[in-house]
Amino acid sequence: MSRTALIAGAGRLPAALAAALDTPLICALDGFAPEGLAVDQVFRVERLVPFLRGLEEAGVTRVCFAGAVSRPRLDPALFDMATAQMVPRLLAAMQAGDDATLRAVIGIFEEAGFAVVGVEDLAPDLLPGAGFLVGTVSDADTADATRAAAIVTALGAVDVGQGAVVAQGLCLAVEALPGTDAMLDWVAQTARRPDPRGARGVFYKAPKPGQDRRIDLPTLGLDTLRRAAAAGLAGIAFEASGVILLDRAAMVTEAQAQGLFLWARQP
Repeated sequence: MSRTALIAGAGRLPAALAAALDTPLICALDGFAPEGLAVDQVFRVERLVPFLRGLEEAGVTRVCFAGAVSRPRLDPALFDMATAQMVPRLLAAMQAGDDATLRAVIGIFEEAGFAVVGVEDLAPDLLPGAGFLVGTVSDADTADATRAAAIVTALGAVDVGQGAVVAQGLCLAVEALPGTDAMLDWVAQTARRPDPRGARGVFYKAPKPGQDRRIDLPTLGLDTLRRAAAAGLAGIAFEASGVILLDRAAMVTEAQAQGLFLWARQP
């Protein structure tokens, strides 16, 4: 019987995905335990080849990556010989950027004989299709979302980020290495609209152009929504079928309470 291994990172996405699977093997990179989910195996990059062999012995035929991780600090003393031979490949990918690193990781798992599947393959309900989940938009909001989408496309083409905030046609902030929360907090504390009585602005989120959608899809949750409200925005727009929504029902309720729209926008 085939089995799915969930390669889990930090956050709540792994638990949401595990709920949609039949007895998955939960594996976590050392130092990046998922929230609310018991871990079956903890592994390190320095012992990647033995870890892959262990997955095969456990009957795993496919893997799914879910959750947040950052680049771990590697300990040269921990490498086994087989994994050490992968170091030049991994280092070259890391130097080329996040997308290249993710492609290299996927390639390693596929070469080891595992099918790599994405969230949309296992739990498509986590990625809303086109439409309004709550609220409506004005013409100004539509224009701001269109402008933000163009900015995110440009950012993604150079592997920078997956989000931007636009108000009254002006870019207030873009997502970079510090992440979405830091960007929205900055908008709340610093950004000023040209017309204080004009359009409040839109936060837009989307995958990077051409990224492999089996891994690192953008995710939205309650914390992000509350930060968008604190930043004084009119709502959140995101690429339909391209962004994971955690706690959808709770987000809709909270958005209604905060007076924000949630819009799965057709790209």
